[in-house]
Amino acid sequence: MRRFDYSFLGNGLLPANLINLTSNISSLKTMAGVHKGEYAQVFTALEVVAKMQSVKSSNEIEGIITSDERIAAIVNQNSAPLNHNEAEIAGYRDALNEIHLGYEHIDFRERDILRLHEIMMSFTGYEFGGQYKTDDNVILEVDADGNRKVRFRPTPAEETEAAMEQLELAYIDARDDSNINRLLLIPCVILDFLCIHPFRDGNGRMSRLLSLLLLYKNRFDVGKYVSFEEQINAYKAYYYEALKQSSTGWDTNENSYFPFIENFLSTLYMCYKELDKRFAVVHGKRITKKVRIEATILNSLTPISKTEICKILPDVSPTTVEAVLGAMVKDGQVQKIGSSRNTKYIKA
Repeated sequence: MRRFDYSFLGNGLLPANLINLTSNISSLKTMAGVHKGEYAQVFTALEVVAKMQSVKSSNEIEGIITSDERIAAIVNQNSAPLNHNEAEIAGYRDALNEIHLGYEHIDFRERDILRLHEIMMSFTGYEFGGQYKTDDNVILEVDADGNRKVRFRPTPAEETEAAMEQLELAYIDARDDSNINRLLLIPCVILDFLCIHPFRDGNGRMSRLLSLLLLYKNRFDVGKYVSFEEQINAYKAYYYEALKQSSTGWDTNENSYFPFIENFLSTLYMCYKELDKRFAVVHGKRITKKVRIEATILNSLTPISKTEICKILPDVSPTTVEAVLGAMVKDGQVQKIGSSRNTKYIKA
């Protein structure tokens, strides 16, 4: 059976880039805490948007797709799911809500993991929700000619429960070791979870829910305000490549966690940078939506489009952005470049 041992994280021989990433994340985390204290209303608005993006993106990674309108209706509980895909989406919504509201009382332990999986699968009608797999599973990849081959063989079904128990105990042991940085520990645990692949279905989505759970429990809660899952989805080719590299040799305890750790921390760093963008442009002014839009444009070193502004300020409606842009052009504060869909704006 696979041996779970995270003691290497405390030996002082970690790559410099990982140390730098954790340091940068911690700095941005501190700044986010300052902003949260000053602008609670903005954070509340960002949380609503991020939840929508998280539900959409985590399911989209698995090929579970519906329209933005239906995502909004399901996340806001204004409509029951109308088909299987929407049932999967509603389940993820409920499991995500469970973590958002109760992460302090949930832990990386068997009963909580099984319960989250049961919640996630609750709308689909599957009988295996909240239960480990009973048949062996394999992870396939398809080449350019359409030929399938086994990329990875996860832990056999008969060994899954024991492996999950060992994973839980190894995490607790490392978590309580003052020499081990928990920000480095979390991606190692998530990688091992993915390699065990303990469920018949939903392992990828569960890994993202557990990532958020462990991050929140260790006070890295940026995923509430900037979707962690959306960042993974935006760069999923890099995510899958890192997963492939770090899972090679896993069954014989010869794998390297470092590619997956780097990808995980880079994703988290991008979330904090995105959050910082919402506030770094403000320079202490009263943080109305109008001021945030104006500052975003005036502090941009390159021409910026309405779409790009909306991405930086996801809680601000496109209509509001358009109105502020129109007023700024009229007042001569910004210059309009291009036309139609190619229109961008730059400080005059």
